[in-house]
Amino acid sequence: MPATLFANTERIGDALFVLIPASAAGMSYFYDDKEGTRQFIKGFSTNMAITLALKQVINKTRPDGECCDSFPSGHTSVAFQGASFIQKRYGWRYGFPAYLGATYTGYSRIAVDKHYLDDVLVGALIGIASSYYFTESANKINLSFFVAEGRYGVSISR
Repeated sequence: MPATLFANTERIGDALFVLIPASAAGMSYFYDDKEGTRQFIKGFSTNMAITLALKQVINKTRPDGECCDSFPSGHTSVAFQGASFIQKRYGWRYGFPAYLGATYTGYSRIAVDKHYLDDVLVGALIGIASSYYFTESANKINLSFFVAEGRYGVSISR
């Protein structure tokens, strides 16, 4: 029974690793959002370049003993890059479920002994950062928080 459970966990994580970034690219296509498509490609390419370079340089053995590309988690970085793009470009309505899927992808990599927690956390950070660097909101609404001399607030602008 546990072997079947973990097999399904891995299969679901593997599916989400493909479906989340595919959904991100698909949303740009569906909305005829050429700028969004460019931003997605830049974020995805940067994410892959950083993730693959770190895997080669760090050369960390996986928890299951397989050599040697554990750090960072590529599945997790790709899933979080897609989720972050969706959230930043199209909002939390679509981004929240994508983040849930990306989180499950990271969990699945730990559950099946493919990655350690730090592999997954750094993969998520790389994915999020690569999307946030290149992606702008399609709604052109900016939300920022501020704190100054005992005051705090929220600024919303177009």
